[in-house]
Amino acid sequence: MKKNLLVAALMLFTLVVNAQQKTPRQLFPGLFESVQSSDIFPDNKTFVDCTPKYAPALIMKAYNEQLGKAGFDLKEFVLANFTVPVATHAFQTDIEDGIRKHIDTLWQVLQRKPDAASKLSSLAALPKPYIVPGGRFREIYYWDSYFTMLGLQESKQTKVIGNMIDNFAYLIDTYGFIPNGNRAYYLTRSQPPFFSLMVNLLAKSQGNAILSKYQPQLIKEYNYWMLGGTGLANNKATHRAVRMAHGTLLNRYWDESDEPREESYIKDVDAGKTTTQALPVFYHHIRAAAASGWDFSSRWFDDPNKLGTIKTTDLVPVDLNCLLYNLELTIAHTYQIKGNQKLYALYTGKAAARKKAILKYFWDEKTGWFNDYNWTTKQIADVPTLAAVFPLEFKIATPAQAQKIADGLKKNFLKPGGLVTTLNFSGQQWDAPNGWAPLQYMAIDGLENYGHIELAKDIATRWLQLNIRVFRKTGKLLEKYNVVDTSLTAGGGEYPLQDGFGWTNGVLLKLMNRYHYDEKQGE
Repeated sequence: MKKNLLVAALMLFTLVVNAQQKTPRQLFPGLFESVQSSDIFPDNKTFVDCTPKYAPALIMKAYNEQLGKAGFDLKEFVLANFTVPVATHAFQTDIEDGIRKHIDTLWQVLQRKPDAASKLSSLAALPKPYIVPGGRFREIYYWDSYFTMLGLQESKQTKVIGNMIDNFAYLIDTYGFIPNGNRAYYLTRSQPPFFSLMVNLLAKSQGNAILSKYQPQLIKEYNYWMLGGTGLANNKATHRAVRMAHGTLLNRYWDESDEPREESYIKDVDAGKTTTQALPVFYHHIRAAAASGWDFSSRWFDDPNKLGTIKTTDLVPVDLNCLLYNLELTIAHTYQIKGNQKLYALYTGKAAARKKAILKYFWDEKTGWFNDYNWTTKQIADVPTLAAVFPLEFKIATPAQAQKIADGLKKNFLKPGGLVTTLNFSGQQWDAPNGWAPLQYMAIDGLENYGHIELAKDIATRWLQLNIRVFRKTGKLLEKYNVVDTSLTAGGGEYPLQDGFGWTNGVLLKLMNRYHYDEKQGE
């Protein structure tokens, strides 16, 4: 018993030490705020990704000595003391070679070697090669990677998939969870938990041994999401766990920090001036939306046009709880493989309880839609979004519910270029008129689960045609697309449109192969 307690204590100590990697704001107080509030770098993410050339203490000593002296130039100081990162290396696209050749080349362009990063960098080193999304996103991202893997699978890049899953397992073992990305400033939050889908994807080609191999990390991730849930009273929440009125434990998005995001510092500070909320509460909501991946969307707002009314942590999201249902079933399967019937029954029981709660809290019979649930007001949200397709992807919905979702998608969400994310034109990037590859895929796959083959194919065809048409025009695959007016590029968001792009490449290749789509059809 004492030995087990000692092991547990050592593991906890290791996690605490590893999690103490300092962020740029912590390392460079005063200097950080000055740079992020200046126009030295148009994008706040640039400075937090810079690599210090010298020890932070020496840089801060020089900064404090020189600040205020005649002739001091902040930009010159920064460039003298930091190495500025570059965006993903662009390459000359030969459009005539076709989109498949383009994607095959991108897998090489977007791949990064195991990190031998400077200890002074904000980058958290990973032991194996990995794929980054592209553009300003120079590190691995959690939920992006699953959709990238769909394309890697089609490209027979199984080893790369395995390397990336190993990296995520390493992050879980090191930090106790998978951060938003492998940066120090992301260590306060995760992203939509797709790790179990990644493991199942690899298991399809390599067998059940894969599920057994990653069982420890699957359980650790589950424990991260359920932290504090044991003993939590009804109608209370802590971290990512929410105890519902009838006793079932569900989950929300959460970030442990209540300060402006370092990578979007000035935007968050400015946004804070528009809210009536206490700033720590507001920043928790902002950061939780970043943890959702949907940053930002009217889905999270009281007023669809006002970021200042954001309320992310008050919402129990339908998509998140479907993903955790899948995680519970996956853990149950790992115990079934090992012949542990007791724990198999425990986790299947957890999944069954969650499924019942999903149908109870998220289904709105009046609108025929799955919506988020506000646990503080005990009311279902009134913003319909594409998150409603997740109960179809994980086969939670009844056939009648799936039919209503299909009808709603066709009537309200289907546009010339695919599906809009919400029906609101708020100016936020996760609203109309934008469409995103991961949500197109989840909708298409979910519809197929319930036999809505023609609608699934129609959505896929529109999305493929748009992607390929833009590629034929620009030689690029983009982070997001305007699906309403396909002659325009997508807008909204906190940064310019990014090209690359990991999850677009992956979903595009997966759907082209699934539907035997000839790219010349997109001309």
